[in-house]
Amino acid sequence: MRIGLDVLGGDYAPDATIVGAIEAQKSLDKHQHIVLFGDEADIKKRIEETGADSSLFDYVHAPEVISMHEHPTKAISQKPNSSISKGFEFLKEGKIDSFASAGNTGAMLVGSMFSVKTIPGVIRPAIATNVPKLKSGFGILLDVGANADCKPEMLNQFAILGSLYSEHVYGVQNPKVGLLNIGEEEEKGNNLTISTYPLLKSNSKINFIGNAEGRDLFSDHADVYVCDGYTGNVVLKLAESFYVVTLKKGIKDDFFDRFNYEQYGGSPVLGVNAPVIIGHGISTPEAIKNMVLLSKDMIVSKFIDKIKSAFN
Repeated sequence: MRIGLDVLGGDYAPDATIVGAIEAQKSLDKHQHIVLFGDEADIKKRIEETGADSSLFDYVHAPEVISMHEHPTKAISQKPNSSISKGFEFLKEGKIDSFASAGNTGAMLVGSMFSVKTIPGVIRPAIATNVPKLKSGFGILLDVGANADCKPEMLNQFAILGSLYSEHVYGVQNPKVGLLNIGEEEEKGNNLTISTYPLLKSNSKINFIGNAEGRDLFSDHADVYVCDGYTGNVVLKLAESFYVVTLKKGIKDDFFDRFNYEQYGGSPVLGVNAPVIIGHGISTPEAIKNMVLLSKDMIVSKFIDKIKSAFN
């Protein structure tokens, strides 16, 4: 197993990514290797400075950086030696089994769609995130930003993708799927949700339990919540703010602690031909470590094969 990691992506790179990779490596088996993409000599030097063994990692020299503000499509094509471009080149050629980065989100999406490409039958991939449940555990919310505008058929597919992710990566049996809406009644919502409801209701591949309101999101009402990327991203950013607010207010609470993005590492791009994880731009070493371990879990679960089978 070869887990690809962009060392140059993120606000605190390369220090945070290197320390995160070192911590993640301690939890891997001997046949599970992290492949680091970045300035090879500099990475090895920094690893040795921490007292870790640089020989435990594999390297791909990719010294260029795609910054957060660059145009994703142009940057991917104009910077072939960037850490993100090289990562997707290796992923496409099967030289690594997954690729993760806390760098430019747009570039990661472009690389996912135009390099490894979407799985046949999938209209558009979606980005998924974890939402804590009040009692314990967490649900899955998607899409949270890949598709601002959606069609009903896309949300129907997001439900399948999220259900498969919840079941095979996190072990939730027969996950309950809810459609995020402004009311629980079937006829409630806008044109998108009203048109999506009957598709989900007749979808035999999911356990659809009806509409879910915003107040249901952190309960046991459902295990997977489906929405368009615009709505999902607003919800995600609001949820992330809960943890920050509690810190500023000096509130210590286990539930709000679980809003800390570091615990989940990153957000997978569901529906493409290989495991791709997008990390938060402000990812700390703890977040990087968990992003690598999530990559491992997706590979071990053979999650991509499950999607291909469902959309065959």
